[in-house]
Amino acid sequence: MADLARALPRFGRNLPSGLQREAAELSSVLEHLTVEARQVSAQLAMGIHGRRRPGPGEEFWEFRAFMPGEAAHRIDWRRSARDDRLYVREREWESASSYALWFDLSPSMHFVSALAQKPKRDRAIVLGLAMADMLVHAGERVALLGRTNPMASRQIIPRLAEALLRLQNQDEDTGGFPPDLPLRRQDRLILIGDFILPVADFAAKLQALAHKGVRGTIVMVRDPVEEEFPFAGEVEFEGLETPDLWRVGEAGEVAQRYRERILAHRNEIRRIATRHGFGFLHHVTDRPPAEVLLMLAALIGGHVPSLPRLADGDVEEARP
Repeated sequence: MADLARALPRFGRNLPSGLQREAAELSSVLEHLTVEARQVSAQLAMGIHGRRRPGPGEEFWEFRAFMPGEAAHRIDWRRSARDDRLYVREREWESASSYALWFDLSPSMHFVSALAQKPKRDRAIVLGLAMADMLVHAGERVALLGRTNPMASRQIIPRLAEALLRLQNQDEDTGGFPPDLPLRRQDRLILIGDFILPVADFAAKLQALAHKGVRGTIVMVRDPVEEEFPFAGEVEFEGLETPDLWRVGEAGEVAQRYRERILAHRNEIRRIATRHGFGFLHHVTDRPPAEVLLMLAALIGGHVPSLPRLADGDVEEARP
């Protein structure tokens, strides 16, 4: 399934070669993406007001157990000396629940067909940044998973964009899923990508997150060509993440089988997500971003009361 789904038409836009070139290309479009994210967020944010949090504020400290994989400099040695465990000291806002965004920046996310206006990666970034902006305006804190601390800054969009640009400079292949990072039970994830990976791999990785008590939402972003396979006649396909070529003598003869397999794969990803307490949303890049953002706001609205709501029945996916 993964090989078939990754085999995309040769006439798709060429991928940048080399990490530096990718970083330069991302830098050139980020300014436009941040503007678009602000516009989309503003469309949905009518009537949203930030709320004040009760409590003693950011100078209130509490302790929690040190987690494997965390930086040693976070350990509070004075508190740890009183016990046989290691402790980390956190401010009140750090111990509260927060949202962490993850974007799939792998080569398959660069794909764009003639049926879509922008690559999957660009749409994923717009969705994530716009949702971060909405969450901050609703009084929440948002981080880029493993790259920034949770932030409540009204400049959340440019700050996350800067972190994304730094991330693009690093040679990190996560296999289409977030790396294993220290997470807390109260953390909520928003994972945005095409999730074109073997179902068994996805199930194992999501189960590992669920065992930590982490919940969240999967946002699957696909190009319309990946969903519809609108080809006929002889077509040559080239892998985006491998040098493989796939020649089809009559593409129309395999179209129905392809659609059945891509639908089965999506439904299985949805089923696994729901089983582990994650919401699931499916977005195709020829559709307006505001559509899926409104559904995403509805999915997490139970945890963020000031986000906009949909009427019952408008969203069928499981709530995180």
